[in-house]
Amino acid sequence: MAIAILSSDRDLQPWVTALKAIDPAIDVRLWPEDGPKDEVTFALCWQQPAGSLGEYPSLRCVSSMGAGVDHLLGDPALPAQVPVVRLVDPGLAQGMFEYVCAAAMAYFREFDRYQVLQQQRRWWPYIAPTMKNTTIGVMGLGQLGRYVAEKLAQLGFTVRGWSGSPKSIPEVETYHGAPQLGEFLAPVNILVCLLPLTAETSEVLNRSLFDQLPTGACLINVARGEHLVEADLMAALDQGQLRGACLDVFQQEPLPTDHPFWTHEKITVTPHCSSITDPRAVAPQVMENYQRMQQGQPLINQVSRDKGY
Repeated sequence: MAIAILSSDRDLQPWVTALKAIDPAIDVRLWPEDGPKDEVTFALCWQQPAGSLGEYPSLRCVSSMGAGVDHLLGDPALPAQVPVVRLVDPGLAQGMFEYVCAAAMAYFREFDRYQVLQQQRRWWPYIAPTMKNTTIGVMGLGQLGRYVAEKLAQLGFTVRGWSGSPKSIPEVETYHGAPQLGEFLAPVNILVCLLPLTAETSEVLNRSLFDQLPTGACLINVARGEHLVEADLMAALDQGQLRGACLDVFQQEPLPTDHPFWTHEKITVTPHCSSITDPRAVAPQVMENYQRMQQGQPLINQVSRDKGY
């Protein structure tokens, strides 16, 4: 039995090194030069090449290389009966908070406006609002969203969260379901998207949603590019409904060099770097699921295909 690692956009050697540090005898192979396909029982994937999962007739478990699984569940080559698991790295939550906090603080203290003034060589100080009078809304209250919301509240921001089902978080006012979405959005100055990508959340960041925010609100999307209707964002920014957007995820990655987001003065682009999985931190989880799979035991962090997370 062997583990195959399939990814088209990252250096895979650190993953091999991390797994072999736990078990030097483990058979780890890299697609496409991974030997007889029927010997592979466990696949570790991120943005796997199209059709590649269909090459392994003996697969018994497919693991994401991160917290997200939409790249797996949306793959028509994913075998129907094979369980899917994700990786939960405590460091991911802290890294995500640091990114969101940096972006939120930049909007909170008007750095985007000062950038424009600098280009115009204008000296014009703005009176900054207080944290308490700045409302940050977090969409998606899973492991990452909950952590981010809690930490932002501890800093002193007024924080509210929205999710598909009811959640309870200390110092965070929570909302859930479509009927409460408008109430959630109404006072939000900075909106953070940390939703899982499902059929229900695809294109949720659209003009209808933007129009329910206060004029001049800002958007931070660190979830998935497919959450965002790009044309609606451009229109909301150009017409002044939104003040700015910080985007770390895109419908096509890498972002094409001719994409208008690169040059839009109200958009900040980062290369899907908000929180990157450390192979050394999650290798024990991979190995535990590999051993559980071999022994026929329940897997950890197994994903519901029906829910999409």
